[in-house]
Amino acid sequence: MSLLVPFDGSSLAEKALERAAALGAHLEQDVVVLTVIPDDPEYARERNWITRGEPFDRDAIEAGIEKRAMAIAPEATFRTERVSSDEPTATSTTNVVREIRRVAAEIDASVVFIGSENAGSVISPQSSVGSPVASDHRYDVYVVRHPDEEVTDDDVTDVDSLE
Repeated sequence: MSLLVPFDGSSLAEKALERAAALGAHLEQDVVVLTVIPDDPEYARERNWITRGEPFDRDAIEAGIEKRAMAIAPEATFRTERVSSDEPTATSTTNVVREIRRVAAEIDASVVFIGSENAGSVISPQSSVGSPVASDHRYDVYVVRHPDEEVTDDDVTDVDSLE
């Protein structure tokens, strides 16, 4: 069993990684942190990976996000996938969702931890990866909607159904 955390460096993604790391330690399961970087400078700016006027450098973005993820969960495996926006009908968000789902299947993820304010909502913004990733029935989904809540022992003790 692997726990997958799509990670964009947002406060919700950070909290999702904290929760996954706590559960992974409790279950003695691998935690895989996945960052998907499209070749889209605007996507990077929207996620505060770069500022307006800053050059789009996927290597620098990857290094910065990896540093943040490893500060939260040093025992996790960090993985980056780069996607192209060559497909004219797909948005960068669509490509990111496809890649997250592909990696989840590849590593046989049992749970995907999503930091999203709107995953599972009836209406979700087009820029969110939360709802489309959460709709895949091949794995369970843990949605973190509040970045300021502390992880407690209660969050990881009732996990017998995952083993």
